[in-house]
Amino acid sequence: MEDNMAKRKKKDQPLLPPLAEGEWVAMPEKLEAVLVAELVPYADNARTHSPKQIRALQASIREFGFVSPVIIDAGRNIFAGHGRVLAALALGLETVPCVYAEHLTEAQRRAYILADNRLAELAGWDMELVTGELEALEELGTDVSLTGFALEELTSKPEKKPIPESSTKSEKLVTCPSCGCEFSPTRRRK
Repeated sequence: MEDNMAKRKKKDQPLLPPLAEGEWVAMPEKLEAVLVAELVPYADNARTHSPKQIRALQASIREFGFVSPVIIDAGRNIFAGHGRVLAALALGLETVPCVYAEHLTEAQRRAYILADNRLAELAGWDMELVTGELEALEELGTDVSLTGFALEELTSKPEKKPIPESSTKSEKLVTCPSCGCEFSPTRRRK
């Protein structure tokens, strides 16, 4: 894993420096099965969960177990894991694993709720590796839809869409007096 991480580091922006001697990072110390009925969703949670996503989370929990705990505070307020809790409810689970993150201030908690979702979106995918993994999983008889990917999407060539008739008609172009570029005054960029 270190070799793969080292290769990726070279391509990406430099990482932050390692922790200085004596510097530490807070880590939750308590993991516990908590009754779903006792969990309190964050009222201002900006992340939305579609029925399709909840079904995918249900299938994931059914196949792999509930391996990614919900993050909560001492009052059992959910910081992260709202979608997993909805999937657990739909599955009829009475308890879910929870990690207590009791070291955060109110401001840190609210920022973490956004960061937990947003930072994952900033990552990319090596689609060649994804395709290879999905093909290997398929060979092992695994339902690749459990990954959230569809092998057909990755291996099929995109269809060439016909050019609409309206765009093939000639239209009067305007020339920019500054740079000499031609553009259509009726067509806007998307």
